Amino acid sequence: MAEEATAQEFDVLILGGGSAGYAAALRSVQYGMTVGLIEKAKLGGTCLHWGCIPTKAYLHAAELADDARNSAKYGVHTTLESIDMAGVKSYKDGIVAGKYKGLTGLLKMRKVQVIEGEGKLVSQNQIEVGGTRYTGKNIILASGSEAKTFGLPIGGKIMTSTEALELDYTPKSAIILGGGVIGSEFASAWNSFGVDVTIIEGLDHLVPNEDPEIIKILEREFKKKGIKSNLGTFFEKVEETGDGVKVTLADGKEFTAEVCLVAVGRGPVTQGLGYEEQGIPLDRGFVITNERLHTGVGNIYAIGDIVPGVQLAHRGYQQGHFVAEEIAGNNPIIVEDVNIPKVTFTEPEIMSVGYSESKAKEKFGESNVETTTYNLAGNGKSSILGTGGIIKMVRQKNGPIVGVHGIGKRISEQIGESQLIVNWEAYPEDVAAFVHAHPTQNESLGEAAMALNGHPLHG
Repeated sequence: MAEEATAQEFDVLILGGGSAGYAAALRSVQYGMTVGLIEKAKLGGTCLHWGCIPTKAYLHAAELADDARNSAKYGVHTTLESIDMAGVKSYKDGIVAGKYKGLTGLLKMRKVQVIEGEGKLVSQNQIEVGGTRYTGKNIILASGSEAKTFGLPIGGKIMTSTEALELDYTPKSAIILGGGVIGSEFASAWNSFGVDVTIIEGLDHLVPNEDPEIIKILEREFKKKGIKSNLGTFFEKVEETGDGVKVTLADGKEFTAEVCLVAVGRGPVTQGLGYEEQGIPLDRGFVITNERLHTGVGNIYAIGDIVPGVQLAHRGYQQGHFVAEEIAGNNPIIVEDVNIPKVTFTEPEIMSVGYSESKAKEKFGESNVETTTYNLAGNGKSSILGTGGIIKMVRQKNGPIVGVHGIGKRISEQIGESQLIVNWEAYPEDVAAFVHAHPTQNESLGEAAMALNGHPLHG
């Protein structure tokens, strides 16, 4: 055991212990490989500590607040006394601490050697940590991402999602720079907590990567909830004032609020880590790999947020598994970014996998694409939950379903079957033939498939 604890040579040496890095570590040891996992902060990375898990805890608390406000229409009379942000933070911290303890225990049990400290790639098979050089027959770079700030002074009333998750008070008003996934999720949660929210988005729409029909519904629902947005003009500057913040747009328009959340995306953490010196190909800070995630240098691979594409924890897990399987010689299948399932946990939730209608037409040709939209108004469980929304399916003409998209309360739970439909290249008649339990929102997938197959049941 003492020898394991001080090992300096490994079959697989991983720089970064976030979703991608620790997934690669766990899969590698399953194939009998020795693994060193280098992490400078906390195992679990952004997802566990400052991203997916804590934000979803906040969004669950937000859902409870909405339920308390709106319960009378279900014949249950409750009142919402107040939002105790310190209490919400404490609940969030408890969830994160429990998951962190579980992860560290799992890595220890699986005999992954965790090396604490900041690593730097110093040769094609060595990473240095605190003056000690560790050698890997294979090296996996998984150094992750960080919030972009555009040079804004973060601290006090101007914050990224990391600082926003540590607030122990509820601001009266907030400006959110960026209407993508992170900005929209915070807008949704803060609105439910009673914050007066304004989103500033330089592009013409919120969540611009989604299908246009989905975007239209989200923008309408946000407007109904009182979430304000200014679209199509980028911000010019942000400054703290005596009692809050002032944001000036490129067209001179000004907005003021108590706090400003900078949610303009995340950039790769690759600077100063020795990548360039060792010939690792970089573009705008991202590591460029081939389709099998190899960098073209030695036995060095790159995974997760440092590789261009969707920055999602489950993409990181998948790439971690993929590279471990690749090193083990198992020739794993490639999952294209377009077929990675995506969920935005706003209220209403959005789920999507595969091509949107417009992207499908670009790919397959205008006349080679068919779509159907099933309205959740026809779904019993959705009516019980009090939600509207849609399921939209996109197929190649006379071919498989290449995209599934949805919006509505709890619709994220339908992403599982949706990603199987797309990734297994199911035809509408394949899905239509299967039984979807009643009354569930899952039936809406069956209904959409039946409609796409030309024989709708309830449509």
